[in-house]
Amino acid sequence: MHTTVASGSGLQAGRREWIGLAVLALPTLLLSVDIGVLYLALPHLSVDLGADNSQQLWILDIYSFMLAGFLVTMGTLGDRIGRRKLLLIGGAAFGVASVIAAYSTSAEMLIAARALLGVAGATLMPSTMALIRNMFHDPRQMGMAIGVWFSCFVGGLTLGPLVGGVLLEHFWWGSAFLLGVPIMVLLLVTGPVLLPEYRDTNAGRLDLTSVALSLAAILPVIYGLKELARNGGQPLPLASVVVGLVVGVVFVRRQRTLTSPLLDLRLFASRTFSSALGVMLLGGVVMAGISLLSTMYLQMVHGFSPLNAGLWLVPQNVAMIAGFMLAPAFARRVRPAHVSAAGLAIAGLGLLLHTQVDSVGGLGLLVTGLVLASFGISLPMALTMGLMLAAAPPEKAGSVASISETGGEFGIALGIATLGSLGTVIYRSQLVDTVPAGIPAEAVAAAREGITAAGAAAQQLPDPLSAELLDAAAAAFTTGLNAVGGIGSAIFVGMAILAAAALRHVRPSGEAVQVDESAVGTNTAPAGVEESLVGGVDA
Repeated sequence: MHTTVASGSGLQAGRREWIGLAVLALPTLLLSVDIGVLYLALPHLSVDLGADNSQQLWILDIYSFMLAGFLVTMGTLGDRIGRRKLLLIGGAAFGVASVIAAYSTSAEMLIAARALLGVAGATLMPSTMALIRNMFHDPRQMGMAIGVWFSCFVGGLTLGPLVGGVLLEHFWWGSAFLLGVPIMVLLLVTGPVLLPEYRDTNAGRLDLTSVALSLAAILPVIYGLKELARNGGQPLPLASVVVGLVVGVVFVRRQRTLTSPLLDLRLFASRTFSSALGVMLLGGVVMAGISLLSTMYLQMVHGFSPLNAGLWLVPQNVAMIAGFMLAPAFARRVRPAHVSAAGLAIAGLGLLLHTQVDSVGGLGLLVTGLVLASFGISLPMALTMGLMLAAAPPEKAGSVASISETGGEFGIALGIATLGSLGTVIYRSQLVDTVPAGIPAEAVAAAREGITAAGAAAQQLPDPLSAELLDAAAAAFTTGLNAVGGIGSAIFVGMAILAAAALRHVRPSGEAVQVDESAVGTNTAPAGVEESLVGGVDA
């Protein structure tokens, strides 16, 4: 039996669904605002709580560790117990943890609160995206809803430093954490009324062994990648990554033997799903690496404060929001493959500008390149989530969303560890050639640790030598930025070609498509069936 899914059909969402989307946008906005606020609050809370350098790193990192570790589990748990229920449980836990964090009396207490916030965050992110899949069945509306979701996340990143600056200027550091409490209260009040409940009635019991294996696989890899990016190729981080990968193999083998696996590996059999996930993962790798180096360039080469550097990054966030909103409109008339390929080509052009940035007058080129890259990458990013959700049965939406979010976390960690480290290697090799004669050997050795260390070493030198060391460090760092920009540009161009080929079977979402109703609700959808909910497939 087949029905036609097209704009104007009975699948159109109404006012209740759009208001519900606004409710779902609240935790999304909050989670991204928290990122920017914490970086500003860290110096204040470190002084108040007496946190040393190691504790400061754990305050920052423990959230992302727990978030990445629990995403797969929470996405699958939502499919089993109900996505709205899990969202509300997570919202309540996030609110409680926020209060504990705000009134922490020691660094250890704050680290524990941040860990709880990470676990709660892992319930919020996949639940919101999975509920969007259930609320918006029309391809055009679902694309627009996903664009709004992504725009709220990026908008939160833009607002974070501004909101944090205002709060910290008038209140104590704990106010940065209390920001989430009224938002979560509003979610708890309005969620049961405006959000539908959905769960997989045929799902089996949660396999706790798989949960333990997933944590033992993801957490060591994320930890190892972060430490490799921070301290280079040390034995412990390398061993941590290897252990995580080995446990990951055991986890995958176990999933193949279970009738109700924690992670349904059959999702990866869909060409659309796997291709979209690959685009999202590689896009995250490149953008994480280039964003890290660009932010350091603004602060260490041009000497901007963190707040001023954040303001120079606002144009790229605005461009990204524009891309998220425009991509679904483009995909109504143009094949998603062409939209994605065009966006990746634009992103490649933006990073190509990074190869021309210099250490003196490169600000305009840097910001223009970031704007182009951010706008370009937002086009496929806005479409890939919809393609992934539509390529899987509705009852697997929570799992799909969690896989996407976990891939994003891996992409960020891998991008910083690889491209960030590559920039450091190039910086060190270039510094040897650019440091003028007369700089003390101990200052040069200190400067080779990184451009931040070069700034500290320069403060210990008399004025002429200090300026010369800073100029040499800035030139060496910019060379690393140029190289990473060139590599990122090449990766994006290659991804554009692959996206054009891998997604060529998906038709524009504005075309009416045939959906086999007998396939909906099963664990494995025939090739092209669920994919057609976003943009039909060619016969």
